[in-house]
Amino acid sequence: MVVDEPVAEVTLAQVLERPTHEVAAALRALAAEYTAAGRGFDLREVAGGWRFYTRAECAPMVERFVRDGQQTRLTQAALETLAVVAYRQPVSRARVSAVRGVNSDGVMRTLVARGLVEEAGTDPESQAVLYRTSSYFLERLGLRDLSELPELAPFLPDDVENLEETTK
Repeated sequence: MVVDEPVAEVTLAQVLERPTHEVAAALRALAAEYTAAGRGFDLREVAGGWRFYTRAECAPMVERFVRDGQQTRLTQAALETLAVVAYRQPVSRARVSAVRGVNSDGVMRTLVARGLVEEAGTDPESQAVLYRTSSYFLERLGLRDLSELPELAPFLPDDVENLEETTK
């Protein structure tokens, strides 16, 4: 409860001076116990570690208390850009802009500043900076890794092939 980011099992094992497999089993047992008891919080494994989260049904009350009416939501442009980065990473700003059809430089700077996106090296061919989602992104979405992102196919139009042909 005193850390800002998920804590790895091995780190907890070192601090507690216990075997990692024992700590992992205890974490899973605690998570199950908290869920079964219907506590106001969850213990979840996300982004390579464990962290406490407010249970979904309690979240509105906690948000009101913590934020005191302030909302920090992402704009539609930021959500679109974040989706492009999440599904196409590592990706350059130019590629994000090409996919969205508008310049995304400002939005990318905002996402980097908020810690949702980070640099992932450079493209060897173009020398463009490449971007990927951060562990903070996984943490905020409650995902263990990118494989838990939902499939895009159900949200695409039925004639996506024709759509791509007409835009070329």
